[in-house]
Amino acid sequence: MAADIKNEEQYEALREKGYSKEKSAGIANTPDAGKKGGKAKTYEERTKENLYEQAKKVDIEGRSKMNKSELIEALRNN
Repeated sequence: MAADIKNEEQYEALREKGYSKEKSAGIANTPDAGKKGGKAKTYEERTKENLYEQAKKVDIEGRSKMNKSELIEALRNN
């Protein structure tokens, strides 16, 4: 294996999945690659107003008449 691959095990696993050498090397050399990211609040932790704005961004019809739980369901099914 090339000396410039930082995570050879991850590189080999990606190659077995069919990734190109370049893409596999790029991912395997990324610090913290494969670790879960994102610290966004769950829908239940958000305000109704925040959920409404998110529903507006993705153009969910009938959002103005929805309560919080309906907005959550609509966003999850979008």
